[in-house]
Amino acid sequence: MTVDLTSAEFRQLLDMVYIGNWVLNSARGDDRITEYDRIESKIFGLCSGTPLSALVEKRLGISFPSRAFEDGGIHEAIAYYEDAVFFDILAEELARRDLGYPDAGMYNELNERMQKYLAEFDANGVENVTVDGID
Repeated sequence: MTVDLTSAEFRQLLDMVYIGNWVLNSARGDDRITEYDRIESKIFGLCSGTPLSALVEKRLGISFPSRAFEDGGIHEAIAYYEDAVFFDILAEELARRDLGYPDAGMYNELNERMQKYLAEFDANGVENVTVDGID
């Protein structure tokens, strides 16, 4: 298979491959999905000998995203995503709790309540969130 990409498109592909592997493997500890590590290594290995070679390091014959790649803003993009997911899940869980854990028939009410929480989180983060019983 041949895929024609510009350097800019290939650079974006590197970001997507790294983020995908991060989502799939970062929280798995020693139980990583090695197939995704291998494909990440293969894709990053294609940088060697190109103008993108600073984005890859090789150790024991295995290609890895370099420190330059990892320090280049990719983790800020991941953190932005993680924050968005955190607040979406928190808003939904709180809205479900407030509405007595409704079934699917209360979609509009649930969505309205979620939007109120999301507006609060957008304005104040978790500053106004409290949990009773925790000192």
